[in-house]
Amino acid sequence: MNYKDIIDKQRKYFQNGNTLCLNKRIDILKQIKEELLNRYDDIVDAFKKDFNKCEFDVISTEISMILFEINYLIKNIKKYHRRKKVKSNLINFPSKNYIYKKPYGVTLIISPWNYPLQLAILPLVDAIAGGNTVILKPSEYSLNVSNVIKDIFSKFDENLITVILGDKDVSSALLLEKFDLIFYTGSTSVGRIVMEKASKHLTPVVLELGGKSPCIITKDADLEIAVKRVVWGKFLNAGQTCVAPDFVLIEESIKEKFIKKAINKIKEFYYDNDQLSSEFTSIINELHVKRLINLIDKEKIAFGGKIINKTIEPTIMDNVEFSDPVMQEEIFGPIMPIISYKELDNVIDILKTKEKPLALYIFSNNKKDIEKVLSNLSFGGGCINDVIMHLTNESLPFGGVGSSGMGRYHGKYSLDTFTKELPIFKKGKLELNVKYPKYTNKKLNLLKRILKIKNNKQ
Repeated sequence: MNYKDIIDKQRKYFQNGNTLCLNKRIDILKQIKEELLNRYDDIVDAFKKDFNKCEFDVISTEISMILFEINYLIKNIKKYHRRKKVKSNLINFPSKNYIYKKPYGVTLIISPWNYPLQLAILPLVDAIAGGNTVILKPSEYSLNVSNVIKDIFSKFDENLITVILGDKDVSSALLLEKFDLIFYTGSTSVGRIVMEKASKHLTPVVLELGGKSPCIITKDADLEIAVKRVVWGKFLNAGQTCVAPDFVLIEESIKEKFIKKAINKIKEFYYDNDQLSSEFTSIINELHVKRLINLIDKEKIAFGGKIINKTIEPTIMDNVEFSDPVMQEEIFGPIMPIISYKELDNVIDILKTKEKPLALYIFSNNKKDIEKVLSNLSFGGGCINDVIMHLTNESLPFGGVGSSGMGRYHGKYSLDTFTKELPIFKKGKLELNVKYPKYTNKKLNLLKRILKIKNNKQ
């Protein structure tokens, strides 16, 4: 496949103004929504084949997020793209100043396997709403879902949206080409490669990566609420969630209570008659199963640890230390390491030495402790007394910082990401002639007075 030809056709389509009409963008968004719903059964079936994912999880974690985003974009796209008038300043009086929203052009979206529908189509609709064209490269790991995605967008003009399937070699080949914006979701290691390749063309990038997102639980927390929400967030999608609470840091006086309650909650949520539910999500492939097995220390298992085909039982590891293998990389699986602490200040000092995570969670009813954590640590986003749910609010930007990513999206922030603010200055006839040569002492003194610069020369 000649990727350059595809890109060139999309660039010509864009340069001819075919993406500028807001009503046309809205119609395309409505069509995507319609096609998505028409293929509902195929989508659910594909997730069953790729992940053994139940229908409820497909709706709640994949389809719903896309529908919410499309509905937001349809409702707000015209208001967002209105020319915005901004203030002038004294030196430019009289003048008028405006900000226009302009699309970038041809965008490349490389999406991951863990939420293969949501994390492919959500940025795609954002790019379309912003007035761009899209080349989408979904993951080869979740092949059944990727095939459905390709089928869905085969009904659209390929000059506007093209889906390209393939492995990492395809991604590598695409990254050699020149795009106007690249949006990548995936691992930090690949994110570095994407950024390096983009730098050759000076292409702006949005990197939605990951990291080890800590979950801090203080002795003042409501333990019942903390257990329920942390267990749900940790084992959602079998832990294959970039903002899952990666590990738990808990005040030592309540650790045993937490573990006991967590085990009971795991059994309540994911077991039927002491057997793991047949609807518990599986690991994406054998490679990741083997990787996760190597992270489990059998001597530290407080619950779980069994492996059945591609399914790993929800697992709690107790007495974990920061030097353990499970703490050296993002887990991305159903393993919950527990580290106890005595002083919150010590926890903060340790976390300061680690890479900045995509998310951070704290369960506490102590306002001072909450403020201490939020003011001293840097992370992409997070929750107080909950996990994951911050990314479901379109009024909040979602994105990382440092090694967990750059850029942001969701709701208004998606349109910010996929458009450029174009500043325009319109000058009236009147003006001060101070800026023009020749530069007399009178002009110099006037400039100094305006800028409040002392004249030290006598």
